[in-house]
Amino acid sequence: MDDNKFLPKLSQNLLEILNDDEYYDITIEVGNDPYVRVFRAHIVVLYYRSPYLRRILSTNKKKNDETLTHIKLPNISPEIFQIILRYIYGGRLPLKEYDASDIIKILIAANELSLQELITYLQSFLIVNKASWMEQNFDFIYQASFKNDSFLNLQKYCTDLVTKEPDKIFKSTNFSSVSEKLLVSIIQSDNLQMSEIQIWEQVLKWGLAQNPELPSDFTRYSKDDFNTLKNTLQHCIPFINFYNFTSKEFTDKVLPFKRILPKELYKDLLETFLNLSDPSSKPNNESKPHMFRETPKLRAIDSKIITYQHAELILKWVNRLEITDKLTTNFKFKLLFRGSRDGLTRDKFHEICDGESHTVTIVKVNGSNEILGGYNPI
Repeated sequence: MDDNKFLPKLSQNLLEILNDDEYYDITIEVGNDPYVRVFRAHIVVLYYRSPYLRRILSTNKKKNDETLTHIKLPNISPEIFQIILRYIYGGRLPLKEYDASDIIKILIAANELSLQELITYLQSFLIVNKASWMEQNFDFIYQASFKNDSFLNLQKYCTDLVTKEPDKIFKSTNFSSVSEKLLVSIIQSDNLQMSEIQIWEQVLKWGLAQNPELPSDFTRYSKDDFNTLKNTLQHCIPFINFYNFTSKEFTDKVLPFKRILPKELYKDLLETFLNLSDPSSKPNNESKPHMFRETPKLRAIDSKIITYQHAELILKWVNRLEITDKLTTNFKFKLLFRGSRDGLTRDKFHEICDGESHTVTIVKVNGSNEILGGYNPI
């Protein structure tokens, strides 16, 4: 007999319990005025299905006078919470019925409720089934994924797309609306598979799109027009390696916009390219400063618990950086102690780790995907 044969009926019965008006023992106020709705539910179900709600309920025990427990979730919309509540009870989530933007809202709500199983599943569903939508709305996905350290799969998707298929972002109909921070993140990637002239053209395209009032013909630009464009691109230009252009590319694509370049950079570029006799030749890069992408490297992680993305995130926490900031120093993690290798005893842990400074301790909760840890700078 199939062990899972009875699960559909069980799921249906649990959903019927959710809809029952007699035996509920908790009310949940969801949303903010004027969009507020009160849901009825059962403490025992919520307690065992959501770690977040378990913490709330543990500090808000039902009173002996039979007064109903009441909690508030103002950060989740009633529509999204109803979807998640049905998942909590019945284990069902018909994602094909929802558009991608709603799935993102469900993902964010699932994260607030610490529904790790759902968080992982939703990310996979988006990557497999909504890739085209995410490419067209990349800035939104990028910002949403890096605002939260639980969305590592989406973060990896964004990073891979930036480095391996940047054309999809640049050719997106919404490219002009991407944030400056995202654009800088893209062009400073070490692994960006585009020529330098292509990067420059896309940066110019973005800069012009931010200033639709500028003349369409750059030969008609005034001094103020060039200053406007210069101010828009001031954080992007340092990451363009102009020394990797051919002489012809510099003459055709950079010289017309010389007024937006820093004076010292333009002077050095002009001297460099005037010394080239062949229009298709490039400067000797070894003799010129690299104005661009010296991104620090994080070496391979010897861990059975955390990934490269986890390690990078930990380093940003340690260095008090924002999630979207770039690391500015090279780092290497050295494995000191592994429970499965060295033995899960307190004495062995102290024998190996005592006296070591700047240590990160990481443990995984047995039977779950929850990872805990701490950092000791001493």
